[in-house]
Amino acid sequence: MVMNNRDQTNDQLTQAMVALQPRLRRFAYGLSGSLDEADELVQCTYERALPRLGQWQAGTRLDSWLYRILQTIWLNQLRARRVRGEHLPHVESDEQGSDSQQRQTEARMMLDRVRLCIQLLPEEQRAPLLLVSVEGLSYKEAAEVLEIPQGTLTSRLSRGRLALQVLMDKPSAAVQPNGLKSQAGSGVLI
Repeated sequence: MVMNNRDQTNDQLTQAMVALQPRLRRFAYGLSGSLDEADELVQCTYERALPRLGQWQAGTRLDSWLYRILQTIWLNQLRARRVRGEHLPHVESDEQGSDSQQRQTEARMMLDRVRLCIQLLPEEQRAPLLLVSVEGLSYKEAAEVLEIPQGTLTSRLSRGRLALQVLMDKPSAAVQPNGLKSQAGSGVLI
């Protein structure tokens, strides 16, 4: 079987997309707070991207293109949930390796707390924080993914980091998923 250049390019692109799956899953998990939802978001991202490979522009970052698709799907799901009145599920925990049982437990508790606090951030702060701090995108790349000016991204990122710090400094009992509404009204989420 002889492959033409376009078939080879599509195969290479598909392989590059598969290699990005762990990063997409991590970003999706950061947005949703659920491993099941993250997997579903990644699957939906691939389902949307694969038939549209021709829309990706060579010379641009494939990961940024896929992050944007994933975030668009996530925002559409959030809007649909608001209309239906659904709420996000409680944040799950992952297994974290460590030398001792005590360190493992402490690390898991800290990770759960960080995840919970990130989930309490407004979406406009959460996505920039995840793209820059977790996924390692530059400010310019993250701004392009979110389709916002770089200055807006910087502002949202700064407010998100400050709000995350405020939440992390609060006692654990004060940071609860159902406490989001009362905290938002008190100015905790900047």
